[in-house]
Amino acid sequence: MADRAVFTAIVYVLTSGCSWRHLPPNFGVSPPTAHRRFQQWTRAGLWPRLHRAVLDRHGAAGDIDWSSAIVDAASLRAKKGAL
Repeated sequence: MADRAVFTAIVYVLTSGCSWRHLPPNFGVSPPTAHRRFQQWTRAGLWPRLHRAVLDRHGAAGDIDWSSAIVDAASLRAKKGAL
């Protein structure tokens, strides 16, 4: 299975919010294959390395304005009595 097709399928699932089992067949990747490779690449530390590489490339090209930043956070339900 070509890494590019799997990568594209994984990015689709992560950005669209669809579940792995609803991955459209036009990607040419089965949902179990996409999910398995996502897990393997996550364990291998691919995503932080890829993020750093993209930032480095855009930073070197002067495409990033480092004078401002946006912080994104997830909301989680607190259990009763938890701080």
